[in-house]
Amino acid sequence: MSSREKENTIEQPKMMSVNDVFNNVEYVVPIYQRNYAWGKDQIDRLIQDIRDVLPDAESYYLGSLIVNQSGPNRYEVIDGQQRLTTLYLMSLYLDKQLKEKNISCRISVPEGTLTFEAREKSNDTFKRIKNGSDEKEWSSEELINGFKIIEDFFKSNFKENEDYIDFVEKLKKVKIVRVQVPKGIDLNHYFEIMNTRGEQLEPHEIAKARIISVINKNQKEIAAKIWDACALMESYVQMNFDTESRKNLFGENWKELLCDSFDSATELLTKENIQNNSKKIDNEENDPPFFILSDFLQANAPLKDEKKKTEREEQERFESIISFPNFLLQVNSAISNSGEEGLDDKHFLKILEHNWASEKEAKHFIFMMLKCRYLFDKYIIKREYYKDYQEEGRWMLQGIKSYKDESRNNALKPQYYGTYNGDFADKETADTDATRKIRTLEACLRITYTSPKMMHWITITLRNLLDNENSNLVDILEKYCREKVRDSNYQIAKGFQIERIVFTFLDYLLWRDCYSIDGQKVDIPSNYQYQYRTSIEHFFPQHPAEMAKWEDNDLNSFGNLALITTSGNSRFSNIDPIGKIKSYNSIIKQSPKLMVMEQMTKKNNEWTIDLAQKHNQEMLSLLEKEIARSTSPISK
Repeated sequence: MSSREKENTIEQPKMMSVNDVFNNVEYVVPIYQRNYAWGKDQIDRLIQDIRDVLPDAESYYLGSLIVNQSGPNRYEVIDGQQRLTTLYLMSLYLDKQLKEKNISCRISVPEGTLTFEAREKSNDTFKRIKNGSDEKEWSSEELINGFKIIEDFFKSNFKENEDYIDFVEKLKKVKIVRVQVPKGIDLNHYFEIMNTRGEQLEPHEIAKARIISVINKNQKEIAAKIWDACALMESYVQMNFDTESRKNLFGENWKELLCDSFDSATELLTKENIQNNSKKIDNEENDPPFFILSDFLQANAPLKDEKKKTEREEQERFESIISFPNFLLQVNSAISNSGEEGLDDKHFLKILEHNWASEKEAKHFIFMMLKCRYLFDKYIIKREYYKDYQEEGRWMLQGIKSYKDESRNNALKPQYYGTYNGDFADKETADTDATRKIRTLEACLRITYTSPKMMHWITITLRNLLDNENSNLVDILEKYCREKVRDSNYQIAKGFQIERIVFTFLDYLLWRDCYSIDGQKVDIPSNYQYQYRTSIEHFFPQHPAEMAKWEDNDLNSFGNLALITTSGNSRFSNIDPIGKIKSYNSIIKQSPKLMVMEQMTKKNNEWTIDLAQKHNQEMLSLLEKEIARSTSPISK
C-alpha cells in the first residue's frame, strides 16, 4: 500500500447505539460551528422518533455524525452537532430522572463527554444541568431552552417508571452512523462541499458509501457512475449517462440493456476509453479496497450542467412515483424475495446491509439496481407534464428510444413510445389495449396506496419482469388487486370503513369492461385518467338541505358511495344528486362508479333508496364475479 493510501485509510463508517456514542469518548464542537439552534419541533420529533421504535425492531437509524479524529478517543464534530447536542441533553435529563426515580437502568454521560471549543458559557451550562443547578446566570440560553423542551416532553408523555425503562431499552436499538473523515483532509474544502449540499448524509448516501467501499478500487468509479445515473429518478436512466456510455450500455437505439452483470457493464463502460483518462485505473488488483470520504462527497456535489437542452427539459417533464431511497428498497425486495416489510424506510440501512457484506453482493446489487431502473422506466407509470398536460399532468407508460434529428446533423435525440405500442409514438390513437390496461391498473394502485412502504405492487412487478420481461402484467396486477379487495371485507363494510382499493379497482373494472346499464354503455372515456382521490362521497348527502334524511344503513351502503377528490367532496357539499350532476359534472367524471350512478339517476329522474340498493347489489356482484376468477395466490 502506498504512503498516500496509508495516510487516507480510515475506519469505515461505524454504526453504534445512542448509548455507545457517548461511551469512552470526547466530542468537541469547533469554534467555527454555529451555536446550538434546535427548537421545539426538531427536539420533539427526534424524541418521538425514538418512542416510535417498534418493540420487535432490531434497530432504527437516526442519522449520521461526521467527525475528525484529533486524538485518542477524541473527535471534532464536523457535521451532526445539532442532533448530537440534543441527544446529549436528553441523556443528561434521563440520567437525572433515572436516579431520582431509583430505576436500576442507567444512561452513562460522563462529564466532559461533549464540549464546545472556546465557549465556556456552554460548557458551564452542561455542568450545571448535570449537577442539577437552577442557576441561570452565565448560562447558554439556547442549551437551557433545549433542556427545558426535553423536560416538558418527558413530563407530558411519561407517567410511569415503565415508560422510562421502555425508552432506555429503545435507545439500545437506535443507531447513529459515525463517519470519520480521512486524515489530512482539507476541512475548508470539506465544508465547502457540505455547505453546497446544505444537509447531512442521508441513509441512501451511507448505503452508497458502504457498498462502493467493498468493491475493488479498479471498479469503484464505474459503480459510482451507475449509482449516480440510477439516482436521478425524474428522467429515464439512459439519459443520465453520457452519450458514449448510453450507446455502449443500451445500444444505438437506447432500447435494450446490453449487459447481464456488473462486470459486463464495466467492460461496456470502459470501452473506447470513455473515462477520458480522467483517472488512471490502478492494476494492483490485490490491494485491499479503501474508502475516502472526501471523494465520496465530491461525487455527490451538484452535477455539472453538461447535458443538452433536451436532456434538461426531460427532467422537468417527468415525475417518478417513488423516490430514489424507496427505489433502492424496491430493488432489494425484488431480488431478495422479502415481503412488504422490506419497504419500511425506518429500517433502511438494516434492510440493505447484506448488500455490502462482500464484493460479490455489492456488485450484484449495483447491477440489479441498473437493470431494475431500466425495467422501472419502461414498465412503471410516470407522471408527465407536457404540452396540454403541462399544468395538471397525466399518467403515462412509455419507453424511450433514439431518433436522428436531421435538422441537427443527425444527432440522436430521445423519443417516447407506448411501452406496448411497438415503434409508434404514444398518441391516444396508437395506444394498444395492453398499454392502456397496465397504465390504468398502475394508476389505480398508485392513488390507492400513497405511502411508499405500501407500494408492494411495484416489487411484484419488478420481480416478475426480472424473471421474464414478457410477463403478463395485466394478469399479475389484476390478481394483486383482487386479493386486496377480497381481504378487505368489502361485503360487510359500511361508509368510511370501506377500503379505497374497493372503489378504485371497481372503477377499473367498469372502465375495462365498458359497463352497460340495460344494454346502454356508460360513457366512460377510453383514455380515462385516475386522480388522487381520498374522500368518500355520499351521493345522496348526509345532511340534505330540503329532503328527508336516509337511514344510516342506506346512507352508508356501498351503493350510495363513491371516491372523489377532497376538493370535489367540498364542492358537492350537501347538494342533492340531481344538483350535483347539473352543477359539477366534471367531478362526476372523476369516478366511473359515479358515472354509472349519474346514468341511473338521469334515467329515473331521481336517486332513490331502491336505486342505491340495486346499484349496491350489482357492484358487489361484479366484484364477487371478478374475485372468483382467481383463488390462487399471486405469483411472486
